[in-house]
Amino acid sequence: MKKLFLILLMAFAAIVPSEVCAQVIEPVKWSIAIQDLNDNEFDIVATATIDPEYHIYSTTMPDLAPLPTVFDIKTSEFFEAVGEARDLTEVPMYYDDIFEVEYKQFAGTAQFAQTFRKLKDGGFPITGEITYQACKDGQCVSLTEDVDLQYGEPAVIEAAEPEANAGTKSNIWSMILEAILWGFAALLTPCVFPMIPMTVSFFMHGEGESKAQGRFKAFMYFVFIVALYTLPIAIIILVTWLVGGNSVTADIFNWLATHWLPNIIFFLVFMIFAASFFGAFEITLGSNMVNKSDSKQSTKNLGGIFFMALTLVLVSFACTGPIVGTVLIKSTSGEFWAPIVTMFAFAVAFALPFALFAFFPNLLQRLPKSGGWLNSVKVVLGFIEVALGFKFLSVADQTYHWHLLDREVYLGIWIVCFTLLGLYLLGKLRFKGEKEVKELGVFRLVLIIIDFTFVIYMIPGMWGAPLKALSGYLPPKQTLDFDLNRIIEENSDKVIDYVDAKFANMAVAPQGEAQAVATFDEEVKYADLFHLAHNLKGYFDYDQALAAAIATNKPIFIDFTGHGCVNCREMEANVWSDPRVKDMLRNDFVICALYVDDKTSLPENEWYTSTYDGKEKKTIGRKYADFQISKFGTNAQPYYCLMDHNGNLLMKPRAYDLDKDAFVNFLKDGLKNFQEGTYYQHVVD
Repeated sequence: MKKLFLILLMAFAAIVPSEVCAQVIEPVKWSIAIQDLNDNEFDIVATATIDPEYHIYSTTMPDLAPLPTVFDIKTSEFFEAVGEARDLTEVPMYYDDIFEVEYKQFAGTAQFAQTFRKLKDGGFPITGEITYQACKDGQCVSLTEDVDLQYGEPAVIEAAEPEANAGTKSNIWSMILEAILWGFAALLTPCVFPMIPMTVSFFMHGEGESKAQGRFKAFMYFVFIVALYTLPIAIIILVTWLVGGNSVTADIFNWLATHWLPNIIFFLVFMIFAASFFGAFEITLGSNMVNKSDSKQSTKNLGGIFFMALTLVLVSFACTGPIVGTVLIKSTSGEFWAPIVTMFAFAVAFALPFALFAFFPNLLQRLPKSGGWLNSVKVVLGFIEVALGFKFLSVADQTYHWHLLDREVYLGIWIVCFTLLGLYLLGKLRFKGEKEVKELGVFRLVLIIIDFTFVIYMIPGMWGAPLKALSGYLPPKQTLDFDLNRIIEENSDKVIDYVDAKFANMAVAPQGEAQAVATFDEEVKYADLFHLAHNLKGYFDYDQALAAAIATNKPIFIDFTGHGCVNCREMEANVWSDPRVKDMLRNDFVICALYVDDKTSLPENEWYTSTYDGKEKKTIGRKYADFQISKFGTNAQPYYCLMDHNGNLLMKPRAYDLDKDAFVNFLKDGLKNFQEGTYYQHVVD
């Protein structure tokens, strides 16, 4: 949309005189500096270069007059203001016939200053803004110029608690609370939602059960979920701690989340459930499993309950695996009990909604257990299972670059699936043995409206609409063959460059720098395998990104990501799409996206043995997973790092967080620290 707007703006500029278009750009350019007056006082001096047709006003103006130039500097414990801002440029007084007052106004150039007194020694930041009014021929605009300076030598920003020692120094209760919050948050991930209809359907088959039996079954489901999360992890931690393989646990969960085998199994499980919901067969447990579980009536379905819990835990690892892996890595620092306790807290919070079945069994028992309504519910769930099951096949497809389920194919399947669901709800599609739908109830009508609205929402995605609400489920937009936005961007580069130069006053890079960037862009390593969101340009190899950063004198933005990372796609769709974020990533940073789950083999001459775990790394994913773990002590994705040319962090890394303003500040502060030579002290044991 922005590119289309700029194209229209360019067309407008061709027919409108340049002096009219000049009104949309900033009429004043500012240069702000610090000048020491003595050992204790300094001036902030602002020099304004004013476009020929404009003028601005003094810092002191009469009441009935245009707006003055105002210094709004945020003082701190390091310095305080002395007096008010003042004019340094001398000009004759100007008499305004309209306001009938005298005041000073400046054209060409003007200087202003404000004095401050130091309260403490050492370096400190100075931030604030200058507000002013610029006028010409009776037309005025009120504008703001940011003040962002550093007095003295910048200090190293040290972590209040180095992450390597955070686990041992932090209170166990705060860790438990954090784990509980993560457990509740995991319930909202796309990997867990598909299990809800399967769970409801399973517990609806309870004809003839007493309340006590239903309560026991639901409670055991809760127990199995907690046990399946906690006990294997406790064993893994114990083995890791005894053997000393520091990255074994990370490899296990990475395999579960991204390897083709578990993802194909998850996909087949969903298709089997869907076929059952459509009436192809009934899912029942074999008599042997039932007999082995228990011969008592109240526990005859324990085998099935355990299978449901196991399926939920395995499927959820696609989203919770990075969280769990991060907790497990802490065990290599000597924390033995803390990871087990915190994982138990996580599992309890994660399983708590299912525990509600034990305390409120009537919520399920009140639902109809037979008849046409129940069959309709099962069919609707079947369509949902088909759609959601393709998420796991898509993960394997992206990880291994099969290109079977690119975005338009995936969307096509969903559009057809939910269209058929709408036709079924309308009664236009019937399964064997179902009665004709002669009347539509209000609830069914509401579902039909929602369903077809959803279908209409998805259709523009076939041509490049972002579909942010589905960002966690869909393959990345870069796999789309026909992306209208990308076509517009690729064919409007010349127009955009002209608009940027004419209206945004962007500096033109020196010729040598431009040639360096072009050379890197032409030979981006792994460009045939990976693509950045929103048609951004960047690199997929750290060494190449570092070389480009040095050549262009820009900081590096490292994006530790993965094909199977749902939260990565949500960040790209909801945060990276913000114009402020896109502009900074495009213009101020060298982007380096490192895929930690990619299965592409490295050339044999690039194989290496990790100094962290002593294992040989033979794929792109293992190489950069090892880089992330060894340097930053985590294997969670997404994980965003801003680095200088010496490998120093400019800011504390960020993980999944949809706060756009916070991400913009993260980029701004990192860029500022790069320019000032400040860095964040990050220690990994």
